[in-house]
Amino acid sequence: MPEKKRFLLRIDPEIYDAIQRWAADEWRSVNGQIEYLLREALRKAGRLPAPGRRAARRGGGQPEVPPDPAGDAPTGGAGGVDPPAPGKTGE
Repeated sequence: MPEKKRFLLRIDPEIYDAIQRWAADEWRSVNGQIEYLLREALRKAGRLPAPGRRAARRGGGQPEVPPDPAGDAPTGGAGGVDPPAPGKTGE
């Protein structure tokens, strides 16, 4: 298992106490409870990659172009724009 990222978290004492009680009820550490809550929130929001898959990097790769229902898919020119037909300048 890769080493976990460490960071400082400032949290309202009332929220901490509530998480601490909840963690104790479920036999988890406070850290484990916070990680569980964050993981569940990410999963429900669709922001957690499927198990075994790495998260996509922002700005990396080409965006996926959905298929054209009419069957007139672009040929893959720059930015998904079709190049001008032969003999035409595109003006």
